[in-house]
Amino acid sequence: MRAMAEQLTLTLAGAPAATFETYVAGRNAEAIDTLARVARHDLSETGLVLWGTGGVGKTHLLKAAVALARDHGRGTLFVAEPSQFEADALRDAGGLVAIDDVDRADSAAQGRLFTLYNVLAANGGQLVAAGSVPPAGMALRDDLRTRLGWGLVIEIVPLTDAEKPDALAAFARARGFRLNADAIAYLLAHGRRDMPSLVAALAALDQHSLALQRPITVPLIRDWLQREAGFATRPPA
Repeated sequence: MRAMAEQLTLTLAGAPAATFETYVAGRNAEAIDTLARVARHDLSETGLVLWGTGGVGKTHLLKAAVALARDHGRGTLFVAEPSQFEADALRDAGGLVAIDDVDRADSAAQGRLFTLYNVLAANGGQLVAAGSVPPAGMALRDDLRTRLGWGLVIEIVPLTDAEKPDALAAFARARGFRLNADAIAYLLAHGRRDMPSLVAALAALDQHSLALQRPITVPLIRDWLQREAGFATRPPA
C-alpha cells in the first residue's frame, strides 16, 4: 500500500510548475528580469526572442512569462508548435502571445505569425518567441525574420558544470530542503545533466524523501535512480 501511495505522490509531483521562481537562472538572471518586465508590461517592446541550445529551459521561461502575464490580468496564449497557431488567436491580440520553436514554423504559420506581430503592435500586445538561433539566422521569410529582429533578442546560456552544484543547492533551499555536496555530486555523476531534468529529479526526490520520511542522501538517490531508468545515464563503456 505504501508503494502505491508513494508512486501516486511521485506522479503528482512531476516537474515543478513553470514559473520564474522554479527556474535556475545562473548567468541568465538579467535576461529573466527583462522577460518578467515584458510579461508585466513594464516594457513596451512588441517582440522578444529567446534563443539558445536545447535544454536551457526556453519552454519553461515562455510558460513562466505567460503565467506572470496572466497573474497581472493580461490575456495570454501559449503555442507549443507554430503550425498549431490559428488565426482565431488574433481576436484577443492586446495581451501576450508566447510561441515556442518559432524557427520551425512552416510557410503557412509564418504568414499567420507575420500578421499576428502587426496586430499585436497595433493593439499594444506583445509576442514572446523562442528558437534555437537568433532571428537573423532563422530560416524564415524575410519580413517575419525582420519583425522578430526589431524587438529584444536575448540568448539563454546553459549553466556550466562548475555552476550546477551551487544552482542545485539553491533550488533545494528554495523548496525548503537541504542537499549536501555528496548528494549533489552523486546526482550529477549518475543522472542526466541537463538542468530541466535535474530540476525535475530534485522535485521528485523531494516528494520521494517525504513519502519515505528519509532525508535525501546518496543511498536514497542511488535507489531512486535504479528505479527511474529514464533519468539514469548509461554506465561508461
